[in-house]
Amino acid sequence: MSKLVIVESPAKAKTISKFLGKKFVVKSSFGHVRDLPKSKMGVDTANNFEPHYIVSRDKSKVAKELKADAKGKEEILFATDEDREGEAISWHLAQILGVDPTKAKRIVFHEITKTAIEEAILHPRPLDLKMVDAQQARRILDRLVGYELSPFLWRKVAKGLSAGRVQSVAVRLVVEREREIKAFNPEEYWTIEGNFANLEKINFTAKLSATPEKKLEKLDIKNEDTTNKILADLKNVSYILDSVEKKTSHRNPPPPFTTSSLQQDANNRLGFSAKQTMRLAQQLYEGIELGSQGSHGLITYMRTDSVNMAQKFLDDSRDVITADFGPKYALDKPRLYTNKSKNAQEAHEAVRPTEAARTPDLVKPFLDKNQFRLYELIWNRAMSTQMAPAEISSTGANIISTNKYVFRASGQTVVFDGFLKLYPDKNRDNALPNLVNGEAVKCEELKPEQHFTEPPARYNDAGLVKALEEHGIGRPSTYAPTIATIEDRGYVERDDKKRLQPRDIAYTVNDLLVQHFPKIVDLEFTAKLEESFDEIARGEKEWQPVIGEFYFPFKETLKAKEIELPDKVKIEDEQTDEVCEKCGKPMVIKNGRFGKFMACSGYPECKTTKNIANLTGVKCPKCGLGELAGRKSKRGKMFYGCNRYPNCDFALWDKPTGEKCEKCGSLMTQSFKGDVKCSNKECVSNASTKDKEEKE
Repeated sequence: MSKLVIVESPAKAKTISKFLGKKFVVKSSFGHVRDLPKSKMGVDTANNFEPHYIVSRDKSKVAKELKADAKGKEEILFATDEDREGEAISWHLAQILGVDPTKAKRIVFHEITKTAIEEAILHPRPLDLKMVDAQQARRILDRLVGYELSPFLWRKVAKGLSAGRVQSVAVRLVVEREREIKAFNPEEYWTIEGNFANLEKINFTAKLSATPEKKLEKLDIKNEDTTNKILADLKNVSYILDSVEKKTSHRNPPPPFTTSSLQQDANNRLGFSAKQTMRLAQQLYEGIELGSQGSHGLITYMRTDSVNMAQKFLDDSRDVITADFGPKYALDKPRLYTNKSKNAQEAHEAVRPTEAARTPDLVKPFLDKNQFRLYELIWNRAMSTQMAPAEISSTGANIISTNKYVFRASGQTVVFDGFLKLYPDKNRDNALPNLVNGEAVKCEELKPEQHFTEPPARYNDAGLVKALEEHGIGRPSTYAPTIATIEDRGYVERDDKKRLQPRDIAYTVNDLLVQHFPKIVDLEFTAKLEESFDEIARGEKEWQPVIGEFYFPFKETLKAKEIELPDKVKIEDEQTDEVCEKCGKPMVIKNGRFGKFMACSGYPECKTTKNIANLTGVKCPKCGLGELAGRKSKRGKMFYGCNRYPNCDFALWDKPTGEKCEKCGSLMTQSFKGDVKCSNKECVSNASTKDKEEKE
């Protein structure tokens, strides 16, 4: 008789079946087969939160086929992913197939390789019902919040809105960051850089760091007048070197990837969204066809908060490093890392290649461009952790004028690249010439430069994942879906730098939740719930009381707010002078899921709608008739053009302030970073800004 092995995906099934003999039949459940119903809540709040699970209509065929496959089998092995969601999928499958969950056989592995699969088959374990309870608690609580709060938002704000326990906190972070940016007032400050030459006439640069009175902080030179006074003081002075320091330091590599750090680095280095990163990682994990070698899983499981790596990989990586880079790049003994997260428990290994010897070049012919880029990133990071430290030579020196002004020069060079050979950082060599204490140096030029402080940047995927992790919100499996959800639901959109920008509706919903349901969007409270789920998984808490402590007070608040707040309390239609082109009734401005739009006041009899131009209130300087309005280019980049286009083609990339330049009379503009400058690129007022842009 044969044995049945059930996994979640067809790709995973295909790879695993290659490693098992004819006695095994490997089938896929295609993800979740059983879940709470979509048409109703599916949770009996009056009966200890008893869930009502159903086999969804689109999975009925899969369930039927799995039941047929299970008949007459000697043994059924549940081989879903080893995290809470995977444990829950196995539990649901056991229920569907009539297997007692307490007697079900579960096999787990962190990589899809022949050795790992054969080892797992030999050592099945029982289902971890505490992990199942933790996943049920999360699923049920999220259903209660979403199912009851979303309709409330439909009645009070706009149809089609959704709220969620984690997604609403993510929206709050994005909204608060945007408000911080908008409230930001740029401060002017100046720096002075000197170009010096030593006795060997080798040039180097240094920045003014102290006046005779004090050490300079970033914003201490506040304006051009102060700058000019300093420059006047530094005329006809001489300089000597002082406090020349040379030292060598060692830099160790960062730890191997967790889910969070993988998403952050893939976003920062490769420009991948969190969702894109996890999709590609899933493909690499489940198996890639490597020609005559067949299908192989190329990386370990990608939903993890562990930084551990298997001893075999550590040993193999040393052999590969020695062979490919030489003995001086290898370590005498493995470098081990410690988990910083107290809740690191969802997997036992970091994200790493399944085989150290499977270099990116070896698999490149079998991967598409993005699969290769991500595999290369993972391979380089994991291998670099077992390479020798980089050796950095640093030099620092003060250059002191005869009237006690101090310039600071610093530089560094990589003496031995070590792990940087595989995993370079952004720091560049900045070598200083030979500098000797007491030696006279000549100042060739002093260069003043105007700057303005900049607001914090909008969150990109990496930044939001980092913020969620730092606040203890969500776990490895939730970061990417959370960002995808708030984007899909219309709360945020991408700006021209792929950063997350809140839509109008995000402010409205966030403010309502903050004011009337503060716990839903409270970062600390949400983090405590995550800790409660961890405690359930460890068997320290029962799941029903955790749900009850949250739900019953939430339900009471919801009832009170339903009475307290009138329908559409937060948004009223704005009246306009425009009339509907179809029926002649007045047009009004409404707020919808995707922001403001214009609609006929005769709705629902007349359903005419139109987009609203993002008007700035600034008259077009070219035609004098139109008004500049914000629009997006075909590539999604924001620009400001005359609303009489195509009759007038005037356009600017930066937002016009409404003021005019004192030097040339052109419109003044403000960049996203807050820099205010003349829209005329040739204007002399832009000289310092242009210098800055060229340097960057």
